[in-house]
Amino acid sequence: MVLQRDEPVNIWGWAAPSEKVSIEFVDRKYQTVANSNGEWAVKVVPQKAGGPYQMILRASNKIVLSDILFGDVWLCSGQSNMELAMNRLIDKYPIEINNAKNDKIRQFLVPDEYDFNNQRGDLTNGSWKHVNANTISDFSGVAYFFAKEMYSKYKVPIGIINAALGGSPAQAWISENALKKFPNYYHEMQRFKSQALIDSMQTAETVKSNQWYNFIHLNDQGLKDGWKNDDKNDGWKEINMPATFSSVGMGGTSGVIWLKKEFYLKSKPTAAEAKLLLGTLRDADSTFVNGIFVGNTTYFYPPRRYVFASNLLKEGRNVITVRLVVNSGGGEFIKDKPYQLITGKDTTMLTGKWIYKLGVKSEPAPGSTFFRWKSGGLYNAMIAPLKNYSIKAVIWYQGESNTSNPKEYGTLVSSLIADWRNTFGKPQLPFLYVQLPNFMEVSTQPTESNWAELREQQRQLSKVPQTAMVTIIDLGEWNDIHPLNKKDVGVRLALQARKLVFKENIWSTGPVFQSLKRKGNKLVVTFTETGKGLVTKNGSLKHFAIAGNDNKFVWAEAKISGANTVIISNAKITNPTKVRYAWADNPEGANLYNSEGLPASPFEEEIR
Repeated sequence: MVLQRDEPVNIWGWAAPSEKVSIEFVDRKYQTVANSNGEWAVKVVPQKAGGPYQMILRASNKIVLSDILFGDVWLCSGQSNMELAMNRLIDKYPIEINNAKNDKIRQFLVPDEYDFNNQRGDLTNGSWKHVNANTISDFSGVAYFFAKEMYSKYKVPIGIINAALGGSPAQAWISENALKKFPNYYHEMQRFKSQALIDSMQTAETVKSNQWYNFIHLNDQGLKDGWKNDDKNDGWKEINMPATFSSVGMGGTSGVIWLKKEFYLKSKPTAAEAKLLLGTLRDADSTFVNGIFVGNTTYFYPPRRYVFASNLLKEGRNVITVRLVVNSGGGEFIKDKPYQLITGKDTTMLTGKWIYKLGVKSEPAPGSTFFRWKSGGLYNAMIAPLKNYSIKAVIWYQGESNTSNPKEYGTLVSSLIADWRNTFGKPQLPFLYVQLPNFMEVSTQPTESNWAELREQQRQLSKVPQTAMVTIIDLGEWNDIHPLNKKDVGVRLALQARKLVFKENIWSTGPVFQSLKRKGNKLVVTFTETGKGLVTKNGSLKHFAIAGNDNKFVWAEAKISGANTVIISNAKITNPTKVRYAWADNPEGANLYNSEGLPASPFEEEIR
């Protein structure tokens, strides 16, 4: 494991009631007695970074723990973009993954569990793993690149406690007591204290789900007639992929759609393996090559990456067949994703003409209740058990699941920060967090946006003492809520950690809004954290909008003036009072940076 350096460290456990326990660790001996519940704890004196050390625990039995390091321990939490493991990034960082080896960077993966009734005192399982080519696949991508950057700077062991869960909203990570200021979420937690209620809901939903899947399985003409092996294309229609099925009048169709793609190889591949990339498909697929099953994915988000023996391929004509299960209409092959077959150094593109045929049409699939996302449950099972473990700071990447109600996000997360500081007994526990990236379709006109509003709430959170925000408005992907560039996220988090936690005098963030003034019919915005000065990328400044008292925003001309000022105007707005920068789901082209290459955060401000 990795224990926190330079501060007292708790060691705790369980024994028989009143049993004497002794611990030998780093040239000292500690003694204690278990209480009537069998609980015991000791506090180890502060240690400098280093190791490995051995810990010997004696009572009626003996336990020896070895390979213990002292370094910095970071609690890494949030939802899927924090959880996203390196195995999802294998095509983005193949060299990084294949060459990974550092026994000074270690991760503890907290089990994904929830509990609405009790703050648990222990985890159900888990172990520390150090980085190597066999273990890195399970490391959080963001946390790994952050740890790697911090280790390279300080050469101090890094411990990652990975307590994140995809899809989780902020309220799931807040304690019951702290939820009392949010009545709706507090009452939700009270409701799900009833296991009987959860069981009955799960049973009813499982019955409906099984009925739906049984229906499409039993009535799918493609399964009945063996379409994965059938070379007859009678009744099949053409579609140019990638595309949505709405482009061929089937946008609202739920059920099963079969698709085929013919391609030709000049010769049989010599490479042992072939890699099939099918972008991202909505919703679930089973994929076959020349009638042989090569892989499946059961839900929308993961990239389709199927590796198989290349002897399934042959010289001449080959066929890829996809059985696509569409849950609630909206079936599609996501655009701007890779659709290709790779064999050795040869790549066959799989875009363009496909053929499709409806296997079975159904009602939309019944919904499911994700109980683990409900209020308070993740705190009790995944944070409370960690409370005695000494940590250096928190890094947090979350917010996508709160975009339906963005205006409450600032209050929610400021409460979460205070709650966790109380949990770990550190009123000044540093809290570093990642602002939401750009995502979804680009808007050509100024528009309202829940994602922009949530980013603004995140920006305002930086007013909470001992917090720091990382802006990644330039690292997202319009067509993927899980952008692959996790390295730059980790590097930017490390910059903020170096400044906030270790008090280095460095430029750690992009331009930060400081003030807004009106000068005639122009607005003058002043920034701090500009380094040697404000700069643009890719031409003139873009994505500034202004409005008067009517709150109708229009695009504005923006120019850098001096090292830290931007002047903004639109001749049609003679009395501007408000300004927005990069205010959209996906503000493509937003290009204000400082000289250090770090982007300005999106913001909204008005004359006060």
